[in-house]
Parts: sequence; C-alpha cells; structure tokens
Amino acid sequence: MSDLFTDSTAPNGYTAADIEVLEGLEAVRRRPGMYVGGADERAYHHLAAEIIDNAMDEAVAGHASLIEIELSADGFLQVRDNGRGVPIDPHPKFPKLSALEVILTTLHSGGKFSGKAYATSGGLHGVGMSVVNALSEALTVEVARDKTLWRQDYSRGAPMTKLEKAGAAPNRRGTSIRFRPDPEIFGERLRFGPNRLYRMARSKAYLYKGVKIRWKCDPALIQDETPAQAELQFPGGLLDFLGVSLGERSTATDLPFAGEADLQGGGRAEWALAWPVDGDEGFTHSYCNTIPTPLGGSHEAGFRQAVLRGLKGYADMKGVKKGAQVTGEDAVGGSAMMLSCFIRDPQFQGQTKERLETPEAQRAVEAAVKDRFESWLAANPANADALLEHAIERAEERLRRRAEREVKRKTATSRKLRLPGKLSDCSFGGPEGCELFLVEGDSAGGSAKQARDRKTQAILPLRGKILNVANATADKMRANQEVQDILLALGCGSGKSYDHDKLRYERIVIMTDADVDGAHIASLLMTFFFQEMPELIEHGALFLAQPPLYRLSAGGETRYARDDAHREELLATVYKGKRKVDVSRFKGLGEMPPAQLRDTTMAPNKRVLLQVTLADAADEPSHGLEARRPSRDLVERLMGKRPETRLAFIQENARFAENLDI
Repeated sequence: MSDLFTDSTAPNGYTAADIEVLEGLEAVRRRPGMYVGGADERAYHHLAAEIIDNAMDEAVAGHASLIEIELSADGFLQVRDNGRGVPIDPHPKFPKLSALEVILTTLHSGGKFSGKAYATSGGLHGVGMSVVNALSEALTVEVARDKTLWRQDYSRGAPMTKLEKAGAAPNRRGTSIRFRPDPEIFGERLRFGPNRLYRMARSKAYLYKGVKIRWKCDPALIQDETPAQAELQFPGGLLDFLGVSLGERSTATDLPFAGEADLQGGGRAEWALAWPVDGDEGFTHSYCNTIPTPLGGSHEAGFRQAVLRGLKGYADMKGVKKGAQVTGEDAVGGSAMMLSCFIRDPQFQGQTKERLETPEAQRAVEAAVKDRFESWLAANPANADALLEHAIERAEERLRRRAEREVKRKTATSRKLRLPGKLSDCSFGGPEGCELFLVEGDSAGGSAKQARDRKTQAILPLRGKILNVANATADKMRANQEVQDILLALGCGSGKSYDHDKLRYERIVIMTDADVDGAHIASLLMTFFFQEMPELIEHGALFLAQPPLYRLSAGGETRYARDDAHREELLATVYKGKRKVDVSRFKGLGEMPPAQLRDTTMAPNKRVLLQVTLADAADEPSHGLEARRPSRDLVERLMGKRPETRLAFIQENARFAENLDI
C-alpha cells in the first residue's frame, strides 16, 4: 500500500497541479448550466425570475405589498420591493463583510434555510442572488432600512465599491436590484423579452392576492401589444387568472371549482378548475411558492387524485355504475387547471425548479381539496351531474378508441401486417404498456432482443446513423431504409397524416451507446420525431434510455455509473476505503451481457428513462405550433441546412466544453 505514495512524479503528466479548486462564484461562471440550466434565452430570463421570486417571498411573508419591475432600453432590469430590506449589518461569521455582501458573493447563504425569516419561500438553496450577481455584467443593489439608503456596485460577482450610505430615505424601505446579464456568458444577442417578463409579472400577481406589481418598460423595446406601463393586482387570484385564460370558451359546468384551504402540516393551497367542451386542448398552470412547475409534480398528482376520488364517490352515491370506469385522465384530462400551493421546505427537481418532488405535498393537497370538492359537488347538483356526464363520455370515448385499436391490430396481425424484417415485435395485442426500443446496430439489437420482455418490448435495430431529416428532401426520406422501417414499425403515419390513435406502442425508447456517436444518433432520431411527428412528443411517448458507461465492483458490491462524474461519486461514497475496485468501461450496448443490459437499462422497475419534451416558449405554457416554436428554432439552428448557425453555436459554447470523448 505504501508503494502508492512513493513516486511523486506522474508518468502521464497528470499531477496535483492539474487539480483546480474553484473559489467564490467562479464555479457559477464556469458552469452556469448547473445553476440556471444553461446559457440560452430560458436561462437568461431565469435570472430575472430569481430576483422577482425574492421580492415575492417578501410579499408572501407579509412584509411587502408592492413590487416594481422596470426594463430599461440599455438592457438593465430593476426589481424593487417595499419589504424589510436585506440586512446590511456585519455578518457574525464574516465580521468584515455585511450580510448583504455575503448573500451576493457566497453560494448557499440566505435567510430561508431555518424557516425563521420566511415560513414559505421559493428560494431554497441560497444561490439565487449570488448566481445572478455572478452572471451579471453589472449589478447595483440598494437597501432602504431604518430611514437610510445603502448602495453597493458589483461586476461579474465581485464588489466594485464598498457598501456606502447613499443618503436619507425617510419614506422608503426595501431592496432594489438593478442588473444586466453578462454577454461573456450569454452572448451579445440575448436580451430580456418584454412580453415574457410582463407575463411573468402578471402570473405572480395572480398567485398572491396581497401584492401589487407595477410594470414599466421602455417603449422602444416593445414589438407587440405588451403594455409599456401597468399596475397588476388581482383580488380574485387564480379564479381571475382562469377567467382570463378561458376567455369565451364554453365549459361543461356553469361554475368553475375554485377555492383555497390550509394544508395539513402547514402551508396553503389555492386552485381554480374548469372543463372546456369546445374541442380545443385544455391547459395546466401549477406553482409552488409562486415558482412555476411546468413539469407538474406531487401537488398536481394530489389535486388530480382528489378530483377523481370525489367524482367517483359522487357517482357511487347517485348509483351511476358507469362512474366506476372513469379514470384520472377522464376526470381532469383536457381541463383548464390552475393550482398554487405554499409549503415549507419544498423539494424541487434541480435548481431550475420545474417539478415539485415533495411527497407530503401530494397527501396534503389531496386531503384539503377532496373535502372541498365533495362539498362543491353536493352544493351544485346540476353542475355535478353535468361534470359526471362529461367524464363518463370521455371514458366511453377512450374505451371505444381502445377497442377499435385492438380490432385493427388483431385484423392486421391476422392479415400478416407487413413489418420491417429486422423488427422483433412484442406479443401483447394492444399498445397499452408496449414499447419499441430503437437501438444502435445489429450487435446491440442482438443483446437487446435477449434482454427484453418479449410480451411488451419490441426491438428495432438501426444500421449506422439515421438520415438528418432537418435538411433532407422528401425523396431522400422516402428512399432511406431506416426512416421507412421506423415509420412502418410505428404504423401511425407522419406529417399531416399522423394519427396518434394508430401508434402501435405506448412508448418509443431511443437506446444508443453512452458515447459521442450514440449521442449524435439520438439527436438525429429526436430530430426525426420532432420534424415528422411532433404530436408523438407532445403526447409524452418519446424517451431516451440511460445505459451505464462503467461497471464497478468490489467486495461483492456491484454498481453502474452513467458517466465519469457518477463513477467518481461512487468511488468516493459507495467504494470509499475499498483497496481494490474493479472498474470496467462498456464499449457499447452490443458488448454488454444481456442480463446486465436488462437490469440497468431495460427492466421497468430498475431503469431510468428521460422523457423528451418540447422547449416551452414562456412561463405560461402554450400548445400546438406556438409550443413548438422554441424547439423548431433550436433544431433548425443545430441540425438545419445552414452550417454557419452550427459554427456560431460551437463558437459561443466552446469555452464550456472539456474532456471531450472524441
């Protein structure tokens, strides 16, 4: 063991001098994706959301009643509240620094960890203001406390001035942050979008009745109908939001189901729900502590379960036997739903907080909403009967479509439906629960065929890299065997002839090697599905498998690592102190034993799948062509016919790339 430490020279040139220790906010600037999700337009506006959320936390805590948001022609955004103001006295742990400077220059610092300063808040990790500061070209903070105004300037995370008195402020209190994101991080082209910021401000005003938000924007920046000035305050809360969002659309009930309630364990929930019947799609806007959760989460699950259980209970009470066939999708699917909850210590998925993961929220929201929904049904029998009829009609339509698909599938099978020769189909008679794995090459296809569940899992090996359909002609697509094999296997058509009800599988899983070539093939396949059948993605049917890159074993303990970082994490935790750890790198899926491929990548109870979704255009989700525009712009930029756009993307992001697997 001592021999490990006798040679101080590294024959491969890798020494202690190569180990970097990032201090302060340097890590944020090096890896902005870890903190704001990237360096694109969405991340750019996430900085604004962080500062606005801090002001909203003051309002929700009862210390602020007014928030002012102003976008200037020079690209600076200013957010000011009339709350308590960030403390400016010396910090006990860093006596030479004010608490304000600590918050702005130190990760994981803030007043929201213990719950003493804020009962509920959107900020949880203590990184919001410091990350905004780190990623801003310039930032000025002003704090009005005890009738005195204090000011300090920063640039790229570093203080440019000391905290200084800026004069008396007898009629002012609160915090003001004025900043402009750094073009070194986000590029020269990105700017704050007035419409996006206005909609963000409006949604915050809907979410908390007690706050007034004043919006102001330089008219020269506005290119649509966004107002240059507005005062936003909505006494009706989410019910007002629902009314504006629905407009003149007809609904199944005369009255929406709306209300608010305290939650078990602390916190509060507010909701508004209606059931449009005009044939257009519904929508869901959910929030936790005023933070948008576009990917839903436990609070949405609890709300949906409460409505389903309440409606089925009403059907039982009325003796309507068809109510037993109603599912959650029948009861809430296609509805217009607004949900906001305020809870302590929420657990989000990542720093960008797109999904709520707190298990207790599901139980608390379900318990609070179910009682009030049952009361709403009992107090409005005409609306309750209309809603039950609406849900039963949806259930019968769902069952009818499923029966038709089963008949078509059995008929097609009896007529020896023409399928690709390389396809190893599953044996189950309907799409429910079935999945098609698109795998890279015949070798991987062979392993996958042995590892699969033959009843529900189908395998289609693809030869080489599929055609890039983003810049291919229709003739090339028709002539490409791999494209035609995929279309034939899915059976749902493409383009304008796409019919989701004809899709032969519930899930399509792209399973490629965990290397650069595999990532490229996955990108080409995602481009194909987005270009030719975006509805399949919108229905949530496209997934990416996550095969491991390494196998680690020692002392009878075997683990799998998906990448280098995960491998190092396992070595530092699971295998810490082990003298000899056997680490093997998988060359590809074809080299992986079928049993390992099944246990790590294909078995539903063990695997990890990433769902492919469309990039959202704004904080208030949109649908159809509007929802696809951000994704279409990205696909066109990276996969389209113009190589100069790809070159520009590489030049803009090259500084973030290292340790490339090429």
